[in-house]
Amino acid sequence: MKKEAPLKPTGLIRLNQVPTGNRAQIVRIEGGRQLVRRLLSLGLRVGAELHVLQRRGRSVVVASSGNRVAIGSTIADKLLIK
Repeated sequence: MKKEAPLKPTGLIRLNQVPTGNRAQIVRIEGGRQLVRRLLSLGLRVGAELHVLQRRGRSVVVASSGNRVAIGSTIADKLLIK
């Protein structure tokens, strides 16, 4: 029996591709338990609304629930946004 590949949601982009000034929502985190826990401690979880304040290369600074969080390019690349 052939194992099917998981479906990829369409219309999603990575956080480091969102232009400055735009609002977005985290739909999926492509990382392990440790990354999810780290993001939770920063107030970032699936369903969280973000406002992209600043971009520096592929790194971003976002606001979420009144907090500003700087996210490096490695982590920003693992956050799928709509």
